[in-house]
Amino acid sequence: MKIILLSDESIRLEPATGQLTVEAESADQEYSPYQMLASGLATCTFGVLQSWASNAGISADDLVIDVTWSFVEKPHRVGTIELSYQWPSLPPDRKSVAQRVAELCPLHKTLIQSPTMTIRPAA
Repeated sequence: MKIILLSDESIRLEPATGQLTVEAESADQEYSPYQMLASGLATCTFGVLQSWASNAGISADDLVIDVTWSFVEKPHRVGTIELSYQWPSLPPDRKSVAQRVAELCPLHKTLIQSPTMTIRPAA
């Protein structure tokens, strides 16, 4: 897979052979924690869709996932996340199932139902 840093508030995941790579438009663009969060969501969604597609005999070779987000304040944090996917070879009669499968990503579920989180110094 390949993660492409599109902006400070968007990434794209594309299928690619070999190991996961992260690409940016310029060498000085850093991979931010927000892009990492979006990459995790995109990778998880891609994984569940690819697994379902494999079992259904459908190719996911042209599946591309985009994730964009925006911020809110007080406190400063991600306020909205939008994940969209393009899958030109997906048969039309499978689109509604693919949508339901995409929503099964455990990271999607985690963001919808926030976990309890604790931050503390190590013992």
